[in-house]
Amino acid sequence: MKVFNHPLIKSEKFYPISKIEDIDRTPPNSTLLLSTLNMEIALYCKENLIPYSVKISNIKDAVFANLLNAKYIICSKELSKEIMPIAQNYLFDTEILVEILEDSEIEEMARVGVDGVIYILD
Repeated sequence: MKVFNHPLIKSEKFYPISKIEDIDRTPPNSTLLLSTLNMEIALYCKENLIPYSVKISNIKDAVFANLLNAKYIICSKELSKEIMPIAQNYLFDTEILVEILEDSEIEEMARVGVDGVIYILD
């Protein structure tokens, strides 16, 4: 299981963007973060082999994010329990991350079988 944004564990950083032009202002080899699935940006990232993650709120967006080569899908605990069987059945290349607040939530998410967790940062 991967763990992101934990204060004691070094991990990949996510850089929020809201439009294609924002990509130029991110460090090289960044993983972009889309707050919602923006098909135009996702397609641009896919075509230009730019790693990105996307926060999703429904199964349809999870399917599209996978088809558009998102590196990570970020979702709630509740939604992850619905998405994981679909991701496993269709052999998603995209990894499923769940937003958490506390270390105590890791065990629950490990049981669900998610690929990782990401601590919510304010």
